[in-house]
Amino acid sequence: MSKSNSPLFRDPIHDGAADPTIIWNHEEKLWWMVYTNRRADAPGRKVSWVHGTDLGIASSVDGQNWTYRGIIEGLNFEHGRNTFWAPEIIWNDGLYHMYVSYIQGVPDDWPGHERKILHYTSEDLWNWKYQSTLQLSSNFVIDAAVHELPDGRWRMWYKDEANHSHTYAADSSDLYDWKVVGPVIEGRPHEGANVFIWKETYWMVVDEWRGQGVFQSHDLENWERNGLILDESGTREDDQGYGLHADVLVNDGKAFIFYFTHPGRSSDVDNDSFEAKRSSIQVAELELVDGKITCNRNKDVVLSLIEPK
Repeated sequence: MSKSNSPLFRDPIHDGAADPTIIWNHEEKLWWMVYTNRRADAPGRKVSWVHGTDLGIASSVDGQNWTYRGIIEGLNFEHGRNTFWAPEIIWNDGLYHMYVSYIQGVPDDWPGHERKILHYTSEDLWNWKYQSTLQLSSNFVIDAAVHELPDGRWRMWYKDEANHSHTYAADSSDLYDWKVVGPVIEGRPHEGANVFIWKETYWMVVDEWRGQGVFQSHDLENWERNGLILDESGTREDDQGYGLHADVLVNDGKAFIFYFTHPGRSSDVDNDSFEAKRSSIQVAELELVDGKITCNRNKDVVLSLIEPK
């Protein structure tokens, strides 16, 4: 049997892989991981290293061993060096749709800079066509997640930083034009919603910066809290700290959560150091125990993903 890989992936250029999304490449017959390519090695001021980011690409035959492939090029629709975060990619009717967070330029601080969600389409995951900048509930929106509704329409969940950093939603019948629905998950601030269906139930995980909050729904309209996972450090290599901004892939009946960590952060490490900035992608398997999702991140995971039907 293959040996479990931990970490699952580290970016070989800037060592700041974050916010992964997993998608099957129908042309290459490979699994792709597209992620925020944070620049952990950048010497710039304050948090400039999390801006000016490209979208990194890694590919795998089975999800276990990943090869860095480069970055997605040609996304700029305006001049300058700009910021791309947290891609969400879905495949529908022979076309890939990507919804990605965007900030103009390379800010060196968090507040005061508008965030937008952009829509692109592609036939091969390499070459992307800009479609639009979505008009949503504010000009401070990031972290799109998209899933088909039971009636065939589509719903997008996203973080609205201008509205308490809660999860808001918008609906579309064609993946191009979106109408805001309003808040869906309120309470404590959070980000990085991810929605999936598993064991005949809809689930959502959100990054609460203390682990992943879990919610469940039977109709994608009404959500109930189910628990908290990835809230304690793991024992595997580079699996220390909370599990951050996750993507769940359901494959052959099993649910795998891909997340990132900052394993070098501790009270005796300088927050501006490379060790504090670097990040690693990890994977763990979800389990359903007495109606609650659990996740033992210390358990070895050997992936053998199959082509989706």
